[in-house]
This record gives sequence, structure tokens and C-alpha cells, in this order.
Amino acid sequence: MSKISQAVTTVAIAILYRDDGYLMQLRDDVPGILYPGCWGLFGGHVEPGEHPDEAVRRELAEEIGYVPPQLTLFETYADDRVARHVYQGCLEVSLTELVLGEGWDMDILTKGDIKRGEHYSARAQQIRPLGSPHQQILLDFINTHQNHD
Repeated sequence: MSKISQAVTTVAIAILYRDDGYLMQLRDDVPGILYPGCWGLFGGHVEPGEHPDEAVRRELAEEIGYVPPQLTLFETYADDRVARHVYQGCLEVSLTELVLGEGWDMDILTKGDIKRGEHYSARAQQIRPLGSPHQQILLDFINTHQNHD
């Protein structure tokens, strides 16, 4: 785990999983955001004075209208631009019960999709890449939890 500098952006994101699938958001394909048009984990910025535990719950409620009953910290990843507090939780509702409040699309990605680093979006009608840090985080999670399937 890297030390987190005060100059970096702090975000709280969530690995939401069910069976062999992982819920991901297709980020809007607009300039000015990190990894535009790429698949990423749901979550977002930690507001000043807000704890990452609170931020991840707030962001999930805003972005998909769902917060798992239990979210636990998986790991914190930090680089020179972003500190990512990554939480994990079980997705206990169907995709049709979620309301996409932010992003271009959402879907359940398989381990194969994550390893390949791409997934087809029905809404975009094209194969879109995973954001590289999100892919690495999920690969780490899968490797850590491979014996729990």
C-alpha cells in the first residue's frame, strides 16, 4: 500500500460481485474525465470531511440506487494522481433492479471479460476497454478470492 499524498484525488469505489460476475459502469465518453468510454467500478470522489466508508455508500446510492447491506475495505491503491479506496460487497439484486444514474451503460462482466480487458456494451453497441487501474484491481481481487468461488 502506498502513502497517500494530500495532492491526489481521493475516491471510494466498489467491487460488487454476484456468482462469477462483477458489476461495472461504462464511463461516459467525454473529455475531462479519467478513462472516458472505458468500463470501471462504480464510486466516486470523497468529499472534504467525508470518510471513504460514507463516500462509497453515497456514490453507489447516487449512481445505481443500491447499496449492499455489507461493504468492507478490500485495499487502497494510490499513485501520483488518485488514491482509490476499494470496497467489496455482494450484489444481492438483479441488474434490472438497478437504476443507472451516472455513466453510459452498466453490466455484469465475467472473469474472462476482465482478463481480456474488454466487454461489449449493448447501449454503445461496441466492445469497450476496461480502464487499466480497474482491470488490475479486479484481477487482484479475483486472484485473492479464487479459492472462495
